[in-house]
Amino acid sequence: MDARILATVGGQSITEADVELFLAGLGQRGEAYRSPEGRAAILEELINRRLFLLEATRGLFEAEPAFKAQLKQAKETLLVSYAMEKALSSVTVKDDEVEKFYEENKDKLMGGDTVNASHILVADEAEAARIREEIVSGAISFEEAAEKYSSCPSGKEGGNLGDFGRGQMVPEFENACFAMQEGEISAPVQTQFGYHLIRLNGKKAGEIAPLDAVRDELKAKLMRDKQQAAYQSKVNQLKILFPVDKF
Repeated sequence: MDARILATVGGQSITEADVELFLAGLGQRGEAYRSPEGRAAILEELINRRLFLLEATRGLFEAEPAFKAQLKQAKETLLVSYAMEKALSSVTVKDDEVEKFYEENKDKLMGGDTVNASHILVADEAEAARIREEIVSGAISFEEAAEKYSSCPSGKEGGNLGDFGRGQMVPEFENACFAMQEGEISAPVQTQFGYHLIRLNGKKAGEIAPLDAVRDELKAKLMRDKQQAAYQSKVNQLKILFPVDKF
């Protein structure tokens, strides 16, 4: 650890290592303070804390009943957390357990159906119908019409919205897409945004997610389940050791 002294307070040193320790205690939030300005702010906070600690020491706050009560409560809270950590420390999930769970629950890991669609968005239904006729007649391609007429930013990409599943679009738009046949161009579909001409580019049936794609998620689920079981088992053992009476 870096012992370089950054400040002294009442003769006590605050080092680079103290700043690093404080940053580590912030977890992910600490990354926002890795700049020189952020580290200066942390140093200032450490100085302020040291000032209050010196004041508390000089005033013998540690001997006050109110502090002793808080210290007792904090100690009990830490002991409970530590005891729970020890009870769960032996819980592990092996790779073969994940693989077994995956094989036994494949049907629950099926992804939903998806579609790929392009659209043209305009404000007026009559305009949408006119544009549709222009496309159907072959006077202009769907992509050209999207770039020329659509008010949606996707118009620059020929109106393509990519792949999406149920629940990702407004209901009127989604329902139309999933009811269409591949290659079909819809009649004007009204939503809160205006009138859409939709072309369904493709449909894809839901597939079972590959193991590697869900391994971490399944491992975390199994860990939670096993920890909950271990927790309850420990509670049951403790109730035998220390009888509980409710009144």
